[in-house]
Amino acid sequence: MKIGFIGLGNMGGPMAANLAAAGHDVTGFDLVANYPDGVTKAASASETARGQDVVITMLPNGAILRSVADEIIPAMSESACFLDCSTVDVESARAVAEQAQSAQLLAVDAPVSGGIGGASAGTLTFMAGGSDKAFAKVAPLFEVMGQKAVHCGTSGAGQAAKICNNMILGVTMIATCEAFAMADKLGLDRQKMFDVVSTSSGYSWSMNAYCPAPGVGPQSPADNDYKPGFASELMLKDLGLSQQAAESVNADTPMGALARALYAQFVENEDGKGRDFSAMLPRFENRDRSD
Repeated sequence: MKIGFIGLGNMGGPMAANLAAAGHDVTGFDLVANYPDGVTKAASASETARGQDVVITMLPNGAILRSVADEIIPAMSESACFLDCSTVDVESARAVAEQAQSAQLLAVDAPVSGGIGGASAGTLTFMAGGSDKAFAKVAPLFEVMGQKAVHCGTSGAGQAAKICNNMILGVTMIATCEAFAMADKLGLDRQKMFDVVSTSSGYSWSMNAYCPAPGVGPQSPADNDYKPGFASELMLKDLGLSQQAAESVNADTPMGALARALYAQFVENEDGKGRDFSAMLPRFENRDRSD
């Protein structure tokens, strides 16, 4: 396919490189990021979009997505597909999809899970929203960039799935870190804690696949001084999106709200910025109930 790719940062760059390596004709645009091998450099977002079969965006937030959509949708060829892989608010995803469809384009919102490592390895999971026809058009690209794509429903459903998933992730990581810190104070060996919880009812992805305790369980950012696989500020962003969505539909999410507040404190007032979201463990280690 002829593909335009806008947003070539830590996630978009490796994704675009994998598409080019698979033989697709990829043209890219980014204001600051380096261009990966195999990707032709365009002078603007609109130039990137012109004449392509699929235009992919990987952008920081909904406001930027809406701005880029205003620029590229008029330049796109009729029946082309606008595939947005950013993680943004559901309202922005639906607004951009409606704008694209009004211009006789196909539209898919497909945020990803798997982090920078998954983007490089081509093992991302895509959560997609859009029509059956639109999903079918971009499904071959999902197979190159990831290992799994789930068609979650109509426009916005991909963002809804991502936001719900990451609210669970934020809450369970905090609980996992709290439990390790409490186990330390109770005199329980961390490896024994892992051996019990990872095979018992406390099992979770945060414990079993991404353990926040260094030297315990499989390799994770905890074993690399908490250099981010998924940065705390990105978790804060996603938890903020979850609470924005909860407010819009009047959903009661007290644990999600508390997780957002804790990550806000960690990132904005403590040392969480630039650290992995599992660095909540040393945070709790250094605190007691009076803090």
